[in-house]
Amino acid sequence: MPPASPIVFVVDDDISVRESLELLILNEGWRVETFESANEFLARPHAAVPNCLILDVSLPGLTGLDLQKKIGVERTGMPIIFITGHGDIPMTVQAMKAGAVEFLTKPFSDEVLLKAVHHALERSRMALRQEAAAQELRKSYATLTVRERQVMGLVVFGLLNKQVGAELGISEITVKAHRGKVMEKMKAGSFADLVKIAAKLGLARTPDANSAATG
Repeated sequence: MPPASPIVFVVDDDISVRESLELLILNEGWRVETFESANEFLARPHAAVPNCLILDVSLPGLTGLDLQKKIGVERTGMPIIFITGHGDIPMTVQAMKAGAVEFLTKPFSDEVLLKAVHHALERSRMALRQEAAAQELRKSYATLTVRERQVMGLVVFGLLNKQVGAELGISEITVKAHRGKVMEKMKAGSFADLVKIAAKLGLARTPDANSAATG
């Protein structure tokens, strides 16, 4: 099955802007969904495909900058392209500091907007790939026994097999066996790979060896 085409969301209270952007985006082969307000957009479930948001700054009610803050919490990784008819430097700085991909002042050319959308969608693809990889790591880590997690934590912390055995009260041979299982389950080709995996999982500290059951 071919991958689903990206979605470009447009939030603008001006119907003429929504319609013109919709036509432009469709002509590029992307899907498009338009919304009149920030709240209308927030009611739409998260998209599991590459996507980005073209967002008007001056929306009635919840403004574009307000929506950006909510997205930063609820929909992390969604790239935003701001458009406005009367932007100023402080507003632009605020939006860009909060992670906006681009801040365009009307009128802008189709070429400039489409270039920004291409860049935003590529960022979205990368974020989705990273999240998928992180999910796979979490799934693999969930298959480890309590003892294997202990061994992994102590090993990536820098302890030798003999030291791990002394810490856990098990033989060095048993440590090697657990370590081999950890490498296999976590799909780590080397110790360096295992350290990188541990960092991605946020395993900065060793587990409490005294609190776990023996393996």
